[in-house]
Amino acid sequence: MPGDLEPLDHDAVLIVIDVQQGFRDPSRGPRDNPRALARIAALVDAWTGAGRPVVRVRHASTTPTSSLSPGSPGYAFEPFVAEIDPSLDVVKQVHSAFGGDVDLHAWLTNRGIRQVVVCGIQTNMCCETTSRVAGDLGYEVVFAHDATHTFDQVDPATGQVVPAWQLALATRSNLANGFATVAATVDVLAAAGVAAPPYEGDPPGAVRGASHAT
Repeated sequence: MPGDLEPLDHDAVLIVIDVQQGFRDPSRGPRDNPRALARIAALVDAWTGAGRPVVRVRHASTTPTSSLSPGSPGYAFEPFVAEIDPSLDVVKQVHSAFGGDVDLHAWLTNRGIRQVVVCGIQTNMCCETTSRVAGDLGYEVVFAHDATHTFDQVDPATGQVVPAWQLALATRSNLANGFATVAATVDVLAAAGVAAPPYEGDPPGAVRGASHAT
């Protein structure tokens, strides 16, 4: 239930997933949650301000034409994420942050860290996959659902468009069934001992494409 989060461990890790400029590409179509980046920024500020560990994850697409391929402008982080001095950087070519160029599971285990907070892009892709893997590995996972966003997709069975907000709803339901505690950013910040700032929109330097608010 909302607001039921216990106080987080002092070493709970914030995993910031794929907050890259390539997701501005209008060809990705309509997205949900226009305040996602502002909420990610609030979490980043809280974690860095308190000296808590932050893991910064970047997707390196193997498709040369992808907006997330190395060398493309979209491979760059959003400015507020580029400014982070992370505890660990992970570059991945798959959906899970645990399958990147650094053994994230070993890094966490060696430091005795058992709690992870997940935020980033996309809700139902790399954020959900990372949360599922973390849950199966035995971590206490907090999924900051409103500090993520995703895009409309097409159902291959019917050809119908599945709106981004419905994909996000399915992710929340999936993760709450045995993988993670699903929580709003305001409750995650409270569990970290930080008052939530107002969310007026994306942080400076971030550009939104077509959006559907949830």
